Amino acid sequence: MIGLISATAAGAAARDRLTAAWPDRTRVYDGPVGDAVRRAFAECEQLVCFLATGAVVRLIAPLLGGKASDPGVVCVDEGGRFAVSLVGGHGGGANELAREVGELLGAEPVVTTATDAVGVPGLDTLGLPVEGAVAAVSRALLDGEPVALRNESRWPLPPLPVAGEGAYAIRVTDRLVEPLTEREVVLRPPTLVVGVGASKGAPVEEVLELIEGSLREAGLSPKSIAHLATVDVKAEEAGIVAAAERLGVPLVTHSAEELAAIEVPNPSDAPLAAVGTPSVAEAAALADGGELLVPKRKSAAQPAMATCAVVRRPARGRLAVVGLGPGARDLLTPRAKAELQRASVLVGLDQYVDQIRDLLRPGTRVLESGLGAEEERARTAVAEARKGQAVALIGSGDAGVYAMASPALAEASDDIDVIGVPGVTAALAAAAILGAPLGHDHVSISLSDLHTPWEVIERRVRAAAEADIVVTFYNPRSRGRDWQLPKALAILAEHREPATPVGVVRNASRPDESARLTTLAALDPATVDMMTVVTVGNTATRDIAGRMVTPRGYRWQEGAK
Repeated sequence: MIGLISATAAGAAARDRLTAAWPDRTRVYDGPVGDAVRRAFAECEQLVCFLATGAVVRLIAPLLGGKASDPGVVCVDEGGRFAVSLVGGHGGGANELAREVGELLGAEPVVTTATDAVGVPGLDTLGLPVEGAVAAVSRALLDGEPVALRNESRWPLPPLPVAGEGAYAIRVTDRLVEPLTEREVVLRPPTLVVGVGASKGAPVEEVLELIEGSLREAGLSPKSIAHLATVDVKAEEAGIVAAAERLGVPLVTHSAEELAAIEVPNPSDAPLAAVGTPSVAEAAALADGGELLVPKRKSAAQPAMATCAVVRRPARGRLAVVGLGPGARDLLTPRAKAELQRASVLVGLDQYVDQIRDLLRPGTRVLESGLGAEEERARTAVAEARKGQAVALIGSGDAGVYAMASPALAEASDDIDVIGVPGVTAALAAAAILGAPLGHDHVSISLSDLHTPWEVIERRVRAAAEADIVVTFYNPRSRGRDWQLPKALAILAEHREPATPVGVVRNASRPDESARLTTLAALDPATVDMMTVVTVGNTATRDIAGRMVTPRGYRWQEGAK
C-alpha cells in the first residue's frame, strides 16, 4: 500500500490524482502532517509526500531503521515539477515509484541512486537474494574497477560491467558458502527444487527441520530454493503448506500419475499404497528434470512423518523477442524498454540496434548484422540463450508480424524460456495516421516473394478481394520487385470501385513521415517503396473529412442512420 500525505490545497489536488489512478494501491493519511507521516511509515510499503524534502527528512529521520526494512519514500514539490526518490530507492521501490508518479503527474522523476543514474543494475535489484559486500562491489562497478563474475550456475543475469579477473568478485552459486572476502558478493539463484512427502498431520517444524538439515548437510543454501514440490493430494497438507510459506517459496503439485512415471532411485510401496505413486519426494523434485543432489531422506522423528529430496534444476536461458514499434521512441513500450535493459546479449539488425543503443546498460554484448540475415540472427539468439544468457532479439513493429519471432521460435525448443514482447505494428501506426481504416475486418499481406511463392501471395490477395476485407500491404515494392503491387491492385480492382480509398504512409512515426489519401484508380505504384505501408479499403470504406474510415458495420449503426 502507498500512503499519501499532503499539507496544502495544491498537494491535495495532486494527491487526489494519484488516488483516482490507483484506487487499490493508495491510502490517504489526513490530520497533522507529523502524525500522518508516522502512521503511514509504520503501515505502508511506500509513501508519497506532497511536502518539501527538508520537512520529510526531519519527519522520517527518527523512524529510519535500515534499507532492508524502510518503506520507499517519494517527495513531490508544491508545483508538481519533481518526484524525488528520497529513501528506499531499491529496497523500498522508491526509484520506480518516482518514475510512475512522474508519469502520472507530468513531473520529472529525480533518482540519485548511483547505479540507476549511470545505468548499472543494482546488485540488490537483480531479483536474487544477495549476501556480502554489496556496497563495496557496487562502488567498484561504478568506479570502473575490474570485478570478476563467477557464475557457477550459469544463471541468466542482466548486463554487468565485469571482467575475467579482478580484486572484487560477484559469485552466483547455490552452495552454502560465505563471501570469501570483504570484496565479494554472493548471489543466490533459484536453482533448487525440494520434493516433500508427509504423513497426514505432519508438524511444520518437522518438515522444516528436515528440509533445512538436508540442505545444510549437502552444503546448499536455502535461499536458492525455487519451490517445494509434492503430490497433488498433499496440496492442502498443513505442514507442507506452512513450510513453503515460512521459506517464502511457492508450493507446486503434480498428479500421482505424473510422479509414478518418473524413474527414481528409491521407490517405496508405502506411498504407492497411500497416494498412488511409488515416490513422492524424489519424483516431485525430479518432475522438471535436473540433478538429484539429495536422495530421499526421512525426518528424524519417531515415527518419521516427512521425507524430502533435493534436485538442482538445469539453468534455463532466457530469450525475449522484442518488438520496437514503428520507430518513434514514444511508441516503444515500457515492457520492451525493460527487456532491453534486462538482456545481457542483444541480437538484431544493425539499423534497429542503432535506434535503441542508448537504452542498453553498460556491459551489454551486441551482436548485430545486416539485411538478409534473419535466420542467422534467430539461430544466434537461440544459441546464446542456450548458453544460459539473458538475450533480447529485436525486430521492428511487432516482432511476431513479418519479423523475428517466427524464425526464432522455429529454432527454439523447450530448453529455454521464451518471452514475447508486443510492439506497435506498421499497419497500426499507419492506420492511426490515416484515420480508422481498420475499423472492421482486415488482413495484412506481404508482397515480398523472396521466401513465399507469388502463387501463394496472389491466392491470398484474391481471397481478401472476394471477401471484401480491408488489406494492408507490407513490403509493397522494391527496385527488384516492381510488378507485384500493380498486380495486387488489379486483383482488388476486380471487386472494388475505382474510387475506393487507399492510404499510403511512408516511415510511419519517424521524422520523415509522409502520408496521403488517394484512390484505387489514382494510386501510382511508382511512388511506393519498401518503407511504405499501403492500405486499401473495402466497399464500405469512405473518405470523411480527409480521413480514411471503415465503418464498423454493426446492425445498431444501421438503425441509427
